[in-house]
Amino acid sequence: YISTFVQKTDRITMNAVDVEAGTGSGFVWDTNGDVVTNYHVIRGAKAAKVAVTNAETGTIDRYDAKLVGFNPDKDVAVLKIDSPKKLVPIPVGDSAKLRVGQTTLAIGNPFGLDHSLSVGVVSGLGREVRSPSGRPITNVIQTDAAINPGNSGGALLDSSGRLIGMNTAIFSPSGASAGIGFAIPVDTLKYQVDTIIRDGKVTRSA
Repeated sequence: YISTFVQKTDRITMNAVDVEAGTGSGFVWDTNGDVVTNYHVIRGAKAAKVAVTNAETGTIDRYDAKLVGFNPDKDVAVLKIDSPKKLVPIPVGDSAKLRVGQTTLAIGNPFGLDHSLSVGVVSGLGREVRSPSGRPITNVIQTDAAINPGNSGGALLDSSGRLIGMNTAIFSPSGASAGIGFAIPVDTLKYQVDTIIRDGKVTRSA
């Protein structure tokens, strides 16, 4: 569960204060405290906090997060938290072998309802959505698992609980889930995240 903050001036004291700007989702990538989310979740934020659920006890720990880097062209960002407890990375799957009809599980925080799970199938493959920078993101996974505002940056899993994508966008004339959600495939995420962790950014080729 990711909360982002912007700085505003308190009208009484005239001091700068952090005000919550929005919420989103994310997942633990490795044991070093790297957390993956969408770039649009943290865009424009001055600070972020990450709430992590302990895999063994179910308790929730909250941490201040530092921005490692991001790539707006793929709508990917990496945050880092300093946890004294052992972090359990998400099992990473393979999106190249996905087939239409396979079961999908979307985990996230729709409308701020933390750790919500919805179930669906892979509805389509090879879709294209527009990134925050305006560039296309290709090979996107389409799913009918309910994805709503707040699900952005959350994990899309297969029936074995392995990461196959990151929930990123919905097609919705009303603003709520219309059964058409899109996720960046994990095979794209692997390169993007590993490069951001190593270099702090992804250099776009000409």
